[in-house]
Amino acid sequence: MSSVIVLLHGLGRTHRSMGSLRRRLEAEGHETWSMTYPSRRGTMSSISDRISERIDRDLGDRPLIAVTHSMGGIILRHLAKRHDWQGSVLLAPPNSGSKAARWASRTPLLRWFFGPALGQLADPEAWPSLPSPNLVIAGTRGLSWSSPPSWCFALARIFNSGEAHDGTVSVTETTYQDVDELRQVHAGHSTIMSNQEVIQLVVDWIERNA
Repeated sequence: MSSVIVLLHGLGRTHRSMGSLRRRLEAEGHETWSMTYPSRRGTMSSISDRISERIDRDLGDRPLIAVTHSMGGIILRHLAKRHDWQGSVLLAPPNSGSKAARWASRTPLLRWFFGPALGQLADPEAWPSLPSPNLVIAGTRGLSWSSPPSWCFALARIFNSGEAHDGTVSVTETTYQDVDELRQVHAGHSTIMSNQEVIQLVVDWIERNA
């Protein structure tokens, strides 16, 4: 039975943000599945419960491969033991916690807007392990007009001088002890899932591992 590619978007986005990647995967002959989950209105636990229920309903016990963006990678960790994952590709995930999320969660307006999951992104304590094999793709573009938060975080001096980052998550933050492979691409956080080099890396990895 072939694997279904499960696409999980990031904080404050919808399933449409993964549209370019999804269309390319389907053009390559892969079956995909995605949903818009309430990223700003729940905890990691409640969000993962809702996604898991939908996967059970729609896909049953099919083998799965995850492709995630940002917080979607941390949601995947909370889903890791619930389904038959054959592997995962994570784009710009804050695997070792996020300095940007830590800073933003101390700002009342941002904490209200992004909800309870924002603060949870700051601290990776007790997060479950990733499905393996896995690939992490980190962005290194830094400031980007397509990513307004990158300018906010630059003004707040979230990142150290010379630290490689995508405007929201540093390369160091994307990796962790359970990451199998790390690739770096000149892409910004908000648009990394639509970057053509990134999409090709995802397609190639899935062809090798599906």
